[in-house]
Amino acid sequence: MLLTFKRTLAVPVVATAVILPALSANAARAQAATARGAAAASQASAASRDVAAARDVAVARDVAVARDVAVARDVAAALRHRRSRRMRAYIWAAHQHGKPYCWGGTGGCFDCSGLVMAAYRHVDLHFGRDTAEMLASSRLVRVSHRRARKGDLAFYGPGHVELVAGRRYTLGALHAGTRVGWHRVSRWWRPTMYFRVRHAG
Repeated sequence: MLLTFKRTLAVPVVATAVILPALSANAARAQAATARGAAAASQASAASRDVAAARDVAVARDVAVARDVAVARDVAAALRHRRSRRMRAYIWAAHQHGKPYCWGGTGGCFDCSGLVMAAYRHVDLHFGRDTAEMLASSRLVRVSHRRARKGDLAFYGPGHVELVAGRRYTLGALHAGTRVGWHRVSRWWRPTMYFRVRHAG
């Protein structure tokens, strides 16, 4: 009887000795899992903040770039307005570099007076289509070689005209088989007359 009672008491004690450590281990694991979850949540929150900060930086950079582009566009527009019509005509003609010569051409391909006429037409100045009409126009004012500036008209005799491109070069369409380009002035090939277009600057 006594032995049976002792055995009865021993079972709960043994069970307690086995279950309590297991419960403690489970609680520790649960706490560790909770801590890991909190750390993961913290990392996710930090990553989210980093993404948001990177997004804000990218937006600020895009805004700055857009502002810089707008400023550059405004500056370019201001420079265009400040350039003389003569210079704008010259720049337009320079952009035709490489296009072929064709007799009577005023666009796509050009002859000598066609290029000059088209360049000044681009800035709303008109003074004739061919060299004879140009030389007869009251819009042209004769200047000396020393006073000739880029974009002025350089006549090689009465039958050929180009634009002054500097002290030693002119820009124009030379003859059949060539392309619009710059031609070096030499002892044997030099303009005989220079003209400035009135109101061209």
